[in-house]
Amino acid sequence: MAFIPVNEPALNGNEKKYLLECLDTGWISSEGPFVDRFETEFAQRVGRQHGVAVANGSAALDVAVAALGLGQGDEVILPTFTIISCAAAIVRAGAKPVVVDADPITWNMDVGQIEACITPQTKAIMVVHIYGLPVDMEPLLAIAQRHNLAIIEDAAEMHGQTYRGQPCGSFGDLSTFSFYANKHITTGEGGMVLTDDAELAERCRSLRNLCFQPQRRFVHEELGWNFRLGNLQAALGVAQLEQLDSFIAHKRAIGRRYTEGLAGVAGLQLPLATTDYAENVYWVYGLVLDDGLPFDAIEAMQRLKAKGIGTRPFFWPMHEQPVFHTMGLFEGEHHPVAERIARRGFYLPSGLALTDAQIDQVIVAVREVMA
Repeated sequence: MAFIPVNEPALNGNEKKYLLECLDTGWISSEGPFVDRFETEFAQRVGRQHGVAVANGSAALDVAVAALGLGQGDEVILPTFTIISCAAAIVRAGAKPVVVDADPITWNMDVGQIEACITPQTKAIMVVHIYGLPVDMEPLLAIAQRHNLAIIEDAAEMHGQTYRGQPCGSFGDLSTFSFYANKHITTGEGGMVLTDDAELAERCRSLRNLCFQPQRRFVHEELGWNFRLGNLQAALGVAQLEQLDSFIAHKRAIGRRYTEGLAGVAGLQLPLATTDYAENVYWVYGLVLDDGLPFDAIEAMQRLKAKGIGTRPFFWPMHEQPVFHTMGLFEGEHHPVAERIARRGFYLPSGLALTDAQIDQVIVAVREVMA
């Protein structure tokens, strides 16, 4: 049987039509009309006033941290179980990342640990919604309000997800999204910063565009980045956004089929389908192996690869990253939940192009490995 990749995007809408429109009109750079359209339509979908398209999700985090003026002497609380882009944006700005452990069931940051980490130097919380379920926002927002902390909401994996009916990405002072090829909506590479604050939005636009000045373009008073998104990528994004509701329905159908097919398999923790505040959108379908099994995630993934199944490991915790240890960060820290799921967790093929027959093939392979 053919190898099943961990992700394959669905490009069956107006993608080709809009890309050809870019080529026919010559608008291929960040000056093109699809950029404005994508920013406006995506912001509206998330219930935001302003969208600022950027080159990728990591760039969105860099811009968000810089726009809030976070820097030397400031502390930012975030989950240790996340992608390195989150902590890297904080470190690059000169601020200090302070991490909390994960919840063992949702895999999101343990909100109950946040308040104990707050010091006079704490300036912000970086919320990261992980793998398909959002962070429990109500208690987190209450903590932020009590301590006058800014919120950066990383909703990179949460296109179309809601928390108690309110769109993920609508909660932070700034929120960020990624449009990498494995996301619900893809532009190949791409990202966006969203906010309701007009001044913050303008600041983000300046930072993504080398801090050019309106009157004297090539005279710079501060340093920004060239983090612009091109019209070709934005055209893809507009076409993808048109299909978001059907994409979410398909992702949830994938999740249900996996859950039904893997129900009762000993030694496996399956993703939580629902909480009292959200229904999983299964950005990826993750598995965590029980401690009693004689093999870890790496071996399970190798066994599945031999059966033609693509997988990916879970994130590696920030407090265990060698690059941060060389900087003197996180010395002696232990966060047992994140450490465990990083070693025993991985995810299965979860892309939007996945067929029922492929899902069934994966289920058979997982059952054989677990037997």
